[in-house]
Amino acid sequence: MKNLIDAGDHKPLAKRKITQATCEKYNYTIGELSGQPVQIAHYRDAEGTIVAQHVRTKDKSFPWFGDKSNALLFGQHLFRDGGKKVIITEGEIDCLTVSQAFGNRYPVVSLISGAQGARNDIKKAYEWLTSYEEVVVCFDMDEPGRKAAAEVASMLPPGKAKIVSLPLKDASDMYVADRDKELINAIYDAKTYRPDGILNGKDIEDLVFEDDEEFAHHYPWQKLQEMTLGFRPGEVIVWTAGSGIGKSAMVREIEWSMIQNGDTVGIIRLEESVKMAARDLMGLSISKRLRKYWKQTTAEEKKLAYDLTLGTGRVYLYDHFGSTDIDNIISRIRYLAVSCGCTMVVLDHISIVISGEEDGDERRMLDNLMTKLKTVAMETRIVLHIVSHLKRPSGDKGHEEGAQTSLAQLRGSHAIAQLADLVVGVERNQQDERFKNVNVLRVLKNRYTGETGLAGWLIYDQESGRLTEALDDPFTKEVPHAGQGDTDSPF
Repeated sequence: MKNLIDAGDHKPLAKRKITQATCEKYNYTIGELSGQPVQIAHYRDAEGTIVAQHVRTKDKSFPWFGDKSNALLFGQHLFRDGGKKVIITEGEIDCLTVSQAFGNRYPVVSLISGAQGARNDIKKAYEWLTSYEEVVVCFDMDEPGRKAAAEVASMLPPGKAKIVSLPLKDASDMYVADRDKELINAIYDAKTYRPDGILNGKDIEDLVFEDDEEFAHHYPWQKLQEMTLGFRPGEVIVWTAGSGIGKSAMVREIEWSMIQNGDTVGIIRLEESVKMAARDLMGLSISKRLRKYWKQTTAEEKKLAYDLTLGTGRVYLYDHFGSTDIDNIISRIRYLAVSCGCTMVVLDHISIVISGEEDGDERRMLDNLMTKLKTVAMETRIVLHIVSHLKRPSGDKGHEEGAQTSLAQLRGSHAIAQLADLVVGVERNQQDERFKNVNVLRVLKNRYTGETGLAGWLIYDQESGRLTEALDDPFTKEVPHAGQGDTDSPF
């Protein structure tokens, strides 16, 4: 883009009935370009610095100057984070118009790139917009404007977006026609966006006969893949086991498989730092336990591992800083899906989210959390992998000694089993010298195919940190004693 031009002066826009005071509030100026008068909308970044200018010429061309890549929505810098209502328009003139109609008292902003760039603009401003109770979308009434309004509303949480309907093309036309009261009423009367989800069976033939495989992600293990036919957008997968059995190792292997497939993944690990989570993932790419062998690993190996995983730009990690309350976690998952483009998000683990709440009623909180997790997965069409703990089974044998897992042992709430699409139990006897590296997978619930039961065996290698599938029952033959003398927990 070209360098910024002279800022110009604040003047009223007579033809649009916009006052000088409104122009001053939004820093909308009249300047000069190539000897001709032009209108200039100034865009700022998060630091409040003017980084771009959108120019309106007499012949209705709209050149940009500066760099708009880090620009906020037009007018966003004027308003605090959070509040009751924010109004978003398609362009700067409509923004000035609506603000003035309400006495310049309420938050009103506009898109950066108009209807055609609405999706990207909303992605960038997602967290700020959703900090308000209501987002009122007041776009043009032409086909591109209506389409963009529906697209923007569908990106926001259910019930938050309202769409304005106007009798004229846009807010400015309403104001110029002295129909400002109608404009105000239309904004107050904006209808909450509710997508039409009722379909006639005659209209979904293509959907019914569509090949599911195009939309299914594959597990990296043959037996589990055969039983489940993979995992699909909108599904919630729960991994459960006793303490230290290997739940996190399982989902890491799936993360690495997804990255290799070109997908974007979001990782929320609440029991460990971002550094450790990152190194564990990197280690899979070079089959080396970097947490243990970091100092013995060459700089070239570290760089290769980084480039294959984090360096792809398709891995997002949540640095939680101890902030684990339910609404915060749900907000971050939605952000990872909508703004970062993640197709899969991992939450490890669910019990920590509950432990940070002050309510104290664990069962009720888990019900609430699972409902929100399932809702956000279906809304955003991501796959959500969740790690959950088990209650200790009855009897002398615990899960750490290889006790069989069951749905009834899921800790805290029946909602985990009820709302999950797939529940996989992991079993391993940590005290058995011969088989302590053998993990048994057991499908406890399978909503898609209905097939449950034994789902194979994974052998953990203490040196590489990798899980390798055994296609035959390893308990009937000798098992590789990979790192048998290593007493450090790999999980």
